[in-house]
Amino acid sequence: MLRGLTTITYFAADVAAAVAWYAEVLVVEPYFVRPVDGPPAYVEFRIGDYQHELGLLDRRFAPPVSPGAGPIAYWAVDDVEAAYGRLLVLGATPHDKPTERGEGFVTASVTDPFGNVLGVMYNQHYLNVLAASTPRT
Repeated sequence: MLRGLTTITYFAADVAAAVAWYAEVLVVEPYFVRPVDGPPAYVEFRIGDYQHELGLLDRRFAPPVSPGAGPIAYWAVDDVEAAYGRLLVLGATPHDKPTERGEGFVTASVTDPFGNVLGVMYNQHYLNVLAASTPRT
């Protein structure tokens, strides 16, 4: 049974450049790097309210897939327009412009400089779950 998002892995031919870009996007440094010495092959960030994991893996370890195939992982944001605009300023290219998908749900996606699709979403359900799990004082 699926229990929730654990790790999203993106691939990059230049992991060090991907780490630098995502560190700027996320405003956080990675917590895990392998190997420790030399060029990284895998790096992981912990992000957000539930400390979800974003992994960056050297593209040479990627399984074979068709270009553009696969799901889009959407990360919760408070302002889709602002997040989408910031990603474009930081060097991403448009994939799907901000679009309202129903009351309380707005999505957008970009292609990062390394060829991965990165989704952002305002999701009222996410906020409801977060509010229900936050201890009241």
